[in-house]
Parts: sequence; C-alpha cells; structure tokens
Amino acid sequence: MEDIEIARNTKLQRISKIAEKLGLEDDDLEPYGKYKAKITKEAFQKVKDKKNGKLILVTAINPTPLGEGKTTMAIGLADGLRRKKKNAVLALREPSLGPVFGIKGGATGGGYSQIAPMEDINLHFTGDLHAITSANNLLSSLIDNHIFNGNELEIEKVTWKRCVDLNDRQLRVVQTGLSKEKNMKERTDGFDITAASEVMAIFCLAKDQKDLQRRLGNIVIGYNKRGEIVRAKELHAEGSMAVLLKDAIDPNLVQTLEGTPAIVHGGPFANIAHGCNSVIATKFALKLGDYVVTEAGFGADLGAEKFLDIKCRVADLKPDAVVCVATLKALKYNGGVPKELVKEENVEAVKKGMPNLLKHVQNLKEQFGLNVIVAINKHPFDTEAEIQCLEKALEEKKIQLSLVESWEKGGEGAEDLAEKIINLVEEKENFQFIYETEDPIQTKLEKVAKKIYGAENVEYSEEALQTIQRIEALGFGNFPVCIAKTQYSLSDDPKNLACKEPFTIHINEVILKGGAEFIVAITGKMMTMPGLPKVPAAEKIGFDEEGNIKGIF
Repeated sequence: MEDIEIARNTKLQRISKIAEKLGLEDDDLEPYGKYKAKITKEAFQKVKDKKNGKLILVTAINPTPLGEGKTTMAIGLADGLRRKKKNAVLALREPSLGPVFGIKGGATGGGYSQIAPMEDINLHFTGDLHAITSANNLLSSLIDNHIFNGNELEIEKVTWKRCVDLNDRQLRVVQTGLSKEKNMKERTDGFDITAASEVMAIFCLAKDQKDLQRRLGNIVIGYNKRGEIVRAKELHAEGSMAVLLKDAIDPNLVQTLEGTPAIVHGGPFANIAHGCNSVIATKFALKLGDYVVTEAGFGADLGAEKFLDIKCRVADLKPDAVVCVATLKALKYNGGVPKELVKEENVEAVKKGMPNLLKHVQNLKEQFGLNVIVAINKHPFDTEAEIQCLEKALEEKKIQLSLVESWEKGGEGAEDLAEKIINLVEEKENFQFIYETEDPIQTKLEKVAKKIYGAENVEYSEEALQTIQRIEALGFGNFPVCIAKTQYSLSDDPKNLACKEPFTIHINEVILKGGAEFIVAITGKMMTMPGLPKVPAAEKIGFDEEGNIKGIF
C-alpha cells in the first residue's frame, strides 16, 4: 500500500484533541480545517516559564538519492516514546514543493510513521512557504522600483534574488528589465528556491515577530557606488515584509497517524541552507513536551553541523541525545554499489560503507561531545548476514544500535529505540561548537571542512577571498558559517562516496546574509536553484477515478 493510501485510511483525531494532549485550549489555536491549526503567540506566553523537555536530534549518514528515512525515524521514535507513556512532541520542517514534484517526494514520513493530513502538509499546508516567497519577492519589487524612480540610494550592484517554491533550473540565471520602459535598468538576475532563500533562514532563526522584522531590515540587498552595503531597511521594506509573514510566523500543529502531536514549521534545505525547523517551534515544543524529537536535513555533515553550530548557538539550545539514522542500502551505496543494486545482499559493500557511518558518529561524539545512538531503518530486503556485519562493527566501537521497523509497524517498531533514548538522555554530555564566532571566516570554514568533512585542504576562488575580506572589513566576520555542499559525499564531489584519498574542499562563492546573520560558502557545483530529474515525481501525481490524490510519496 502507498504512503498516501495508508494515511488516507487512518482515522485522524480532531486537532482540538491533539492540542489537549499538550495542555492547549481552543483559544490557543487558529484552526485550518479539522486536522491542522496554527498555535497562537498568546499560547506561548502561557508556557514560557515552564521547564524545557529533553531535546533529541535525528540526523543520518550520507544518503542515497531517495534519502534514508530520517523523518520516518523521527515520527516513529516520537510514537514509540508515547507508547512508553512519555509526553513526546515532534518538531519538524515543512515540505517544499520542489522535492514533492522532483525526486525525493514529500516530507511527511512513510508507511505507518507519518504526519497527517499528508496531502495537505505536502501541498501548500497553511501557506507559510507562499508567504515567505511573497515577502522575498516584495523586496525584489521594491529594489527595482527604487532604482526605476531615480535610485536615491545609488545602488550599483543588486545581490538579492527572487525565489519560487519549485525546482526550475531555467531560472538560475535570467535577464530582467527588458521592457524598454524609460528608466528601466536591464541586469542579469536569478532565482533561488524558496527553501534556500534568506527570508526562509530568517523565518526559522527569528526568536519572535520583533526579531523577525529586525532581521528582515538587516538583509543586504546589494552595494552602492561607494562599495557600501545597502540594506532592506533603507528601502523601508521590513515592515511590509513582516506583515506578509504575520500568520506564517505562528507554528503549525498536526498529528502522527498514532495521534502524537507534531509542530511543523519552516523548511530550509540542509545542503544549500541550514536545514532545521524554526527556533520558535522548537522552543515552543520544549515547553509543551517532556521529550522533543526534531530532525536536521541530509547527513550529519550538513544538517546536524548547521543545527549545532548555527541554530543551537542562536537559540541557546543543546541536544540531550542524537540519533544517527542509517540503512543497509545506504551503507552499500557508500560502499560503491550502484543505487539500482542496493537491495541485493552484499556484505562486503556493507563493510566498505561502514567508514561513512563511523565518521558521522565520531563527529557527533568526539567533535561535538554528544550522546549518540545509531538507528537502522530496517527494510524487508535486509539480510541477516548484513545485519550481523553491521552489529559486529558497531559493537567493536562500543556504539549503541537499534534496529527500527517504524515504517512497517509505526511506534511499535521503534519501542526499542525509544527505551534506549530514555536512558541515553540522562547521560552526561559535553557539547561544544566546532568553531568560535570570533575565529576569522577562513578559520571557521577550515575547521568545519577538516574536522567534520575530513578534508585535507580548503581552496578558495579569487572572488571568494575578496568577498571574505570585504565581509570582515565591514564588521560581519563574527557570523557563523553555512556551507552549501553536496549531500551525497563528505567531500564536495557527489561521486566521491568513499573519500579514501585526501580531498580538498573548493569554495567558489561566499555570500553575506545580513538578516539571517550567517555567511554562506558555496562549494563544488552546488546550485541554490535545483533542477528536476529526467522523470520527475510530478508526472505520477494526479487524481484517481474516485477523485482522490495519487502519486505523492
């Protein structure tokens, strides 16, 4: 049975009943139909002085192109904790339409570990990503309108891009201002996908509505004729942008198929953005639950590093435990097996892929000082010989392991993991960052590249070096760094899966994000606007004969 059919055949509880489990009342909600709602700002004020629950981060090894089921694992774990009579809450990201219609599909989990209503969450949801897109493009419109009407700020170079919540490679580089109207200025421009936009990053890192507007005002939109930065607040744009986000800033409440509360809010990608749900949602969840399960996108080299070095630093958070998700097919993929053969038994490939898993676990335990458990997302085609190979390798390294079957069995299939997490969060951790914000920008980049990725060297383009010097001269050198890198490898080459030979990270472009308050470094061939695959998921999505949506996974 497809994920969408499992979700559709599950009887959901009214969203007011889900809210009751968190101690929320009807007045704390703004309902969007029967099964989803916004949680009001006033509701947070009621619980802001409560003690925080335990924070559990779910991350993964470097994945296959279809991912390794981190969201499915997070949902299963939360359901498993509920089965252990623990007050568990999920804090997850919202899906982007790009992957939904592209190659990865939706972001609501799978099998019997899903959040629902599945179709709604994957398609538009409560409109948050549309609001973010509109705020972003309003700023673009104001910039060009200012230039058209005399350019009082003497803007010479515009660095701000428009965005759209779809994969569309044709929009990576575009020419704008071609109407030949008087005063119209032609220029080369481009689009980002909404999930990679700075407004999305600001939305997810803002502490409240006031901080949101402050950050929006600090967006660097370009440079004037004297080489000085120009900010959105000089165009008086921040107020109207914030107003467009007035409802979006409130977190969304939905449920798992087993009725576990799920707060789903914000959706930056982890390969080209910082990959975590909103600070507002996470902090809210920590006040409402005794155990909060959240996830960070792609492998631990991307989402987890950014969760820890950016989000935890900004929000004064630290995880009490980390789940590192792996699958035997991903181990075989990292061991050199083509993706079309990863379902076939291959113990030797499992052994060859183990260094990838061990590197991620080592990073989390030794570099960040966190309590870690490996969770295997078990599939029907996994063989006993492969599982024994994995168990032996982890036992030799004294790494805890849990075999999880939440896709097939829901929370029941994650009870072993839940039990081990309950014990693990009580152990002492020694959390530390990989770099200090006071470090020079290049030092920060090199600490991540060498300590986390395992790179031998970091090389910079001339343009990247000049931008770094400019950022430091402007006084923004103390921002954290957000490295855009392929998700398929610890290196910046998606085909270098094993990373056996010494490798170099190539930084081609550096971008100051004044509102998000971090510095983006783009490596390898990363693009901030993805493209569709040869056969996109969009071709299989539609309605069946009974009028039900089909094809979303």
